[in-house]
Amino acid sequence: MKFTLANLSSSMVFIAFLSQIHGSRISHRSSKLVALFIFGDSFLDAGNNNYINTTSLDQANFWPYGETYFKFPTGRFSDGRLISDFIAEYANLPLIPPYLQPGINQYYDGVNFASGGAGALVETFEGSVISLKTQARNFKRVTTWLRHKLGSSGAKLLLSKAVYMFSIGTNDYLSPFLTDSDVLNSYSHSEYVGLVVGNLTSIIKEIYKRGARKFVFMTLPPLGCLPGTKIIQLKGNGKCLQELSDIARLHDRVLSIVLLQLEKRLKGFKFALYDFNADLTQMINHPLKYGMKEGKIACCGSGPLRGVYSCGGKRGEEHFELCDKPNEYLFWDSYHLTESAYKILADRMWGYTNNSYNIGPYTIRDLFQLQ
Repeated sequence: MKFTLANLSSSMVFIAFLSQIHGSRISHRSSKLVALFIFGDSFLDAGNNNYINTTSLDQANFWPYGETYFKFPTGRFSDGRLISDFIAEYANLPLIPPYLQPGINQYYDGVNFASGGAGALVETFEGSVISLKTQARNFKRVTTWLRHKLGSSGAKLLLSKAVYMFSIGTNDYLSPFLTDSDVLNSYSHSEYVGLVVGNLTSIIKEIYKRGARKFVFMTLPPLGCLPGTKIIQLKGNGKCLQELSDIARLHDRVLSIVLLQLEKRLKGFKFALYDFNADLTQMINHPLKYGMKEGKIACCGSGPLRGVYSCGGKRGEEHFELCDKPNEYLFWDSYHLTESAYKILADRMWGYTNNSYNIGPYTIRDLFQLQ
């Protein structure tokens, strides 16, 4: 085609028209949909640890992980979907992809930074996981991308309307027990909890400075009552490891106080706090009430309560047992839950209004609906 001033002019108009459509589509998308950014540990990791140099202890990219819903291992520490996957569905979002997954080229719906094994402390399983500090650094890169694509005001709008979901702290308290570390001998329980929550608070403030306003937190599970921690006691009598559960409860109390303080000090800061501990304790003790048959024995693993972390046979012990019907079990492996359990928890977290498990002024559904 031979270009003239006339057809060049019309081409420029057409290009401008396409740009306008593209721009308005992005603008429409960012103003109508509420993005979901996910931070934390294996309760929310959708596969980031598939792409880092780590060991199978911090990975779930092998069978039978993912066997029920996805029919293949995605890197999620479950037989299927996680709480965050269901929350995304309820918010009319697609599955939120892992930040490190190759080929991710847009972040308008949000992205998942979580890493199995991660803690609020950089030292927690250091070198094997993506620490919360590094997750926040990755979020900074995403905010730069959004400003480049949407402009300063467009990015600010998307970031302020987005929801930021956290599950963090479990590994900070589990790691001293699982690695025979003497770190807990160096601090009182309250001092150690202060370190963990202090680090988390710093990250919250950092993410807030980058435009975040609506935060969702989960309390820690009853850490001493997981199949993998119950078997730590030499007696092996199936009782909860009380010291670990006590630390988890102390963490939860301190976290709730800190969040109320942040709400007063940071303009526009809103939070939902879900009492994962209380809800999961009820499910452990009364599984039938939740439509499950087994609340204490894991579906996949070996040894007492199938509490040995051998699911998949790639963590130093090849032998493991696998139940026939994961949907009848609360626990998938030594530390993580089945998709069925995660769905029940997500349903209650999202829309169950007459319970004591949503602490604070907002539920996660409220935060998605707030403009």
